[in-house]
Amino acid sequence: MNKQAWLMSLTVLALLGGAVGLLAEIRVHQKLGLPGVKTHPVANSIRLEAELPDRVLNYRSQLMDTDDVTIKTLPADTSFGYRRYLAPDGLLVDLRVVLMGADRTSLHKPQFCLTSQGWEIDETVETSVRVQKPQPYELPIIELIATRIENGNRTSQRALYVYWYVAADRLNGSASGMGRMWSMAEQLIRTGVLQRWAYISCFSPCAPGQEGATFARMKEFIAASVPDFQLYPVASGQSLTSRE
Repeated sequence: MNKQAWLMSLTVLALLGGAVGLLAEIRVHQKLGLPGVKTHPVANSIRLEAELPDRVLNYRSQLMDTDDVTIKTLPADTSFGYRRYLAPDGLLVDLRVVLMGADRTSLHKPQFCLTSQGWEIDETVETSVRVQKPQPYELPIIELIATRIENGNRTSQRALYVYWYVAADRLNGSASGMGRMWSMAEQLIRTGVLQRWAYISCFSPCAPGQEGATFARMKEFIAASVPDFQLYPVASGQSLTSRE
């Protein structure tokens, strides 16, 4: 190895060491940011419970328990909220919240969960829902269209899965998740505050050929329900971040 290559190697190692040291120092002194969804404490637990509305439009709802596998798999300070909504004509919408704590691994790509539960994702679309309160804005969402797989074979069962992310000061609806990760890292380094992101999802089964009609109704449901449990944005004319 010549002198120039040796010096370059030392420089790279020094930079890497400095970066690791900086991240370690930030992690020790980091503060957890506020959530972007309504919550209340859970008795005798470090978890919170996300507060989802009892009624949305003409849907009645039932409070549901998060399954044990999810609770045991995700970090101990992960918080949840889960309600099942049913329209008079039988349309079902499962609305869930997964809120990270100090461990950012609480949030993961929903594609892994869907495929592990026997669904094959046929289409992924980045789009938005128009929400009127507390101010008119476009809520960025990701729509997944999936087919049920049983014994390795595709069935006639179809489903729509819609999701997005919200923190106390930001929205994100990017399937890649890179913008959300960059925002988290940038704010942590700049302020020492770890953004507390919540992952929101809606799931509705439907018959083949009814995907478009079901998605239209899901958008109406989302537009009506979001102002009742999501804290960002507020009615102050904030500039909204969507696809970053």
